[in-house]
Amino acid sequence: MAVSIEDIKKLRTMTGAGMMDCKNALAETDGNIEAAIEIIRKKGQAVAAKREDREAAEGCVISGVKEGFAAIVALKCETDFVAKNESFRALTKAILDAAVAASAKTLDEVKALKLNGRTVEENITDEIGKTGEKMELGAYECIEAPSVAAYDHLGNKLATIVGLNVAGIDPSVGREVAMQVAAMNPVAVDREHVKKETIDNELNIAIEKTKEEQVKKAVEVAIKKAGINPNLVDSEDHINSNIAKGWLTQEEADKARAIAAETAAAKAANLPEQMIQNIANGRLNKFFKENCLMEQEFHRDAKITVGQFLDQTSKGLVVLDFKRVNLNQD
Repeated sequence: MAVSIEDIKKLRTMTGAGMMDCKNALAETDGNIEAAIEIIRKKGQAVAAKREDREAAEGCVISGVKEGFAAIVALKCETDFVAKNESFRALTKAILDAAVAASAKTLDEVKALKLNGRTVEENITDEIGKTGEKMELGAYECIEAPSVAAYDHLGNKLATIVGLNVAGIDPSVGREVAMQVAAMNPVAVDREHVKKETIDNELNIAIEKTKEEQVKKAVEVAIKKAGINPNLVDSEDHINSNIAKGWLTQEEADKARAIAAETAAAKAANLPEQMIQNIANGRLNKFFKENCLMEQEFHRDAKITVGQFLDQTSKGLVVLDFKRVNLNQD
């Protein structure tokens, strides 16, 4: 039977599929709208299976809040073109709204939520059928706290949520902290919440760096004392280059190498352990100040920390938790 343009348009409105896909589905089902919808949905499942090995590196990240609850959803796709598509963005928003309304705690809970009588996963498969691109629910984060706030960065590739310990706080205060999290990417709320393995790793790096600096300083002093410019012999590439330029003789180069080897070995064997530990601890303290949210310089005023900003706003106000989802590399 002939397929009318009105039916094609109706099916397109109902499914979002392309005009030709709608026409072919209606032709295959003799104009039966419900059967045509099933064909289009099955096509979405087939496309999803075919695209399974593709990388979904683009997408839309948005956040939402209700009293005492905040969440972030990241729906991923293959291209930025689809990520900016209104249907794709509307689906992301619908998933977020359902997750917030249900106070969903996990990604699996979100996938099982119903949108228009179908699960979130089924709705995503339907969207795959419309675009032909791989899509997946790439991330879901949530926070429960007396006060919550959210921030979506321009372009919807980055979103953050924060939870504060006092109810009834002006939402703009929480938003400022959420913007801080977006901009400064802290590793923890405070130093007490930094993972032990992170602390151990940072301390080991600080110790090794301090030792290297002490040895290098001793070598530079010894070479300079021998009448050779340390800057001319600080690497093999520099030594060879400076010999070629006539700025350094082969004899001076050999002498510098010998002094460096002897001095480095002697210094490494006699480093003052307490001094090394003190300097390394100082470096670790700097790491905490740069990477712990409550100790970071406040993005609106570098003279105060985030913790001081919150305490000035309401005595005893602190961040309980934060979440950050970013599709791009930091």
